Amino acid sequence: MKMSELGLVEYFSMAEALGIIATMLIVLYFSRKQTQTLSIDIETKILNDLDEKLHEITQMGIERPELIKVVSNVQSNLVPEVAYTYHILYTFVHVFHMRQRKVLSDNDWTGWMRWMKSAFEQGTISEIWKNIEVEKWFDPAFEEFINKELIPTVKNK
Repeated sequence: MKMSELGLVEYFSMAEALGIIATMLIVLYFSRKQTQTLSIDIETKILNDLDEKLHEITQMGIERPELIKVVSNVQSNLVPEVAYTYHILYTFVHVFHMRQRKVLSDNDWTGWMRWMKSAFEQGTISEIWKNIEVEKWFDPAFEEFINKELIPTVKNK
């Protein structure tokens, strides 16, 4: 009778050990998921902070166009318009990056796409886009997005 009791105790010990291991694996899985989410949140916060800085810089350029010469030597008669265009484009870049990081919902993205398409169709932003050296100011993915998604819309009209 003692041998069967030992076997039963061993089974319970093994089940307990497996339960602890399974619990640890589940905790590890969910903590990894939470760490990934936290990493995306931190990246988004950093991107938002950088966007705020860029917003401040372009705001200063709009308010005091003579300061734009620090970063770009553009024609002085177009400086306010170009500064404002850069401000809008940097906002578009931020929205684009938020979409890449899956921070924006489909509905928000659709709204922004409508706004961006309208700006490129109705405003002078597409003309300025063609005349600035975009490769110096914007990342390649955003440049490709503008050239493939927004510029063809203007050409088709």
